[in-house]
Amino acid sequence: MSMALGGCASYRPAPAAFHEAINKPYLLDAGDRIRLTVFEQEGITNTYSVDQAGYISVPLIGSVPARGKTIQQIEAAVAAKLRKGYLRDPDVAVEIDRYRPIFVMGEVGAAGQYSYVPGMTAQKAIAAAGGFSARANQADVDITRQLNGEILTGRVTISDPVLPGDTVYVRERFF
Repeated sequence: MSMALGGCASYRPAPAAFHEAINKPYLLDAGDRIRLTVFEQEGITNTYSVDQAGYISVPLIGSVPARGKTIQQIEAAVAAKLRKGYLRDPDVAVEIDRYRPIFVMGEVGAAGQYSYVPGMTAQKAIAAAGGFSARANQADVDITRQLNGEILTGRVTISDPVLPGDTVYVRERFF
């Protein structure tokens, strides 16, 4: 019995920074795909994936750091690089084409990797994974999230939002 209770001690309610991340601008990371549009430059306008090293590779200007950047910061970085010998006044727009996936584990119908959809909650992520299993604790879940380079796990209700890259873990109920 003490082993079972000891395992629960490592999980705590979600820290304040956990919920504050929901209201902050979205930061790109590996697995995200963006749509880069440079007005009247069809050779550069395209979709680009953020690679494992955190960069996008754009024709003419090469690698642009993307990890931990907002889309506005990417727009500015690409425009600055294009101004250095390629275009006089580039008009650059960036939008997110596809978010990095979320992961659902534990007592669900089909654990695995799923596409993130803006506005997704833990309950919607569980539904995408085939719903709760018969043994699932349906009151709350554990979400693991990377914040400021640190990996945090917090216990939240199933109505709490998830972010791209999150791992949702549905625990087994005790009775």
